[in-house]
Amino acid sequence: MNRVKLGNIDIGRKGSMVLIAGPCVIESEKDSLYHARRIMKIARRLKIPLIFKSSYDKANRSSITSFRGPGIVKGLKILKRIKSETGLPVLSDVHSKDEVKIAAEVLDVIQIPAFLSRQTDILLEAGKSGRVVNVKKGQFLSPREVKNIIDKVYSTGNRRLLITERGTSFGYNNLVSDFRSIIIIKGFGVPVIYDASHSIQMPGGLGTSSGGDRRYIRPLILAATAAGADGIFTEVHKDPDSAPCDGPNMLPLRDLEEILSRMKRIKEIVK
Repeated sequence: MNRVKLGNIDIGRKGSMVLIAGPCVIESEKDSLYHARRIMKIARRLKIPLIFKSSYDKANRSSITSFRGPGIVKGLKILKRIKSETGLPVLSDVHSKDEVKIAAEVLDVIQIPAFLSRQTDILLEAGKSGRVVNVKKGQFLSPREVKNIIDKVYSTGNRRLLITERGTSFGYNNLVSDFRSIIIIKGFGVPVIYDASHSIQMPGGLGTSSGGDRRYIRPLILAATAAGADGIFTEVHKDPDSAPCDGPNMLPLRDLEEILSRMKRIKEIVK
């Protein structure tokens, strides 16, 4: 296994788990700092390494009227403040080759969205940045096709790569998780993160936005942990029903600690 180091976080180390969590999108500086501090307190109590996630731009929304976030300039400024005040590493999505160099000045982890997971130029540019790269496996890809993604990023000399499983397209407006995927992708020697938020998404299921059913986040996190995931990705919000983006797919903040406690117990058993 090619372990990925990020400061004191050792992703892929046997028996360890990392948490990638935060609101889907940056709503405001105040809101982002609130969530980062609250999630950090929970993670520290449970001794789970945390990477704070929030997107400065959600460029692949269903509708032209969907909320996208503050944009790269203002968004990176907010993420930089979160890093400074909390000490947490930060992760956000990039959507083009040109964004990578700008984002790499602030981000500790550059995330490639699922819809861009086959785009060679953006993968190469992300690899060249030297930052940790987290690629969301496209819901249209089989786990075995991920080897091509790995080869592209590794060709830059950067082996600080994570692959995130986020469900596979299954009929209209639905996804399904096949936990064999975690085992198959780990077989290529990369740490695998499981995205419990987007695996319960119903893409475009509400017509002008995606639907989802957050009741399934808990069992999917626990199942992925048992299957050998090296970390969990979940979007978290203090009030998901009022969130401007991906509310149906976000875990209520009040439920996070209980789920993570169960996850730790399962990891102790399977390690």
